[in-house]
Amino acid sequence: LEAIVADLDTRRHDFHVAIENWQHDFNIGTIVRTANAFLAAEVHIVGNRRWNRRGAMVTDRYQHVRHHATVADLAGYLHERPGGPVRLLGIDNLPGSAHLETMEIPRRTCFLFGQEGPGLSDGAREVCDGTFSIAQFGSTRSINASAAAAIAMHAWVRAHADLSGDGAWRG
Repeated sequence: LEAIVADLDTRRHDFHVAIENWQHDFNIGTIVRTANAFLAAEVHIVGNRRWNRRGAMVTDRYQHVRHHATVADLAGYLHERPGGPVRLLGIDNLPGSAHLETMEIPRRTCFLFGQEGPGLSDGAREVCDGTFSIAQFGSTRSINASAAAAIAMHAWVRAHADLSGDGAWRG
């Protein structure tokens, strides 16, 4: 296990994913699993330490998962990372949010997602370096938070990952 994590650490990407204390914590496990698939630097859980690991399908053993008591603690941690600050970008379909699809995604970034339903808390919005929405065209108001996280991570991969070798293609 340690050898696998050490090998993954040599190839991890420069993006992070953060999850604000969700009421429906099954999404946390799903996001950890997706973060592992896209080789995120770290996953951050803000608020309640406890979460349902079943959705992670054991990938939490290979993915760095950190806990922060508050979003302000998360922002402080990210802005003081070695190598320079990591920008904290909230993903929520709030009024005034910019479009994820048309932005230039920073290499060193952390996507922050809120709870199902209420979305990002007021405190999260205050510490974010910006908020971005995902284009949606149907009648539903929003998509599932773990689906939104996968879309954001994939947008980072399209912008910054080295897709030239065989290492990126499974199947």
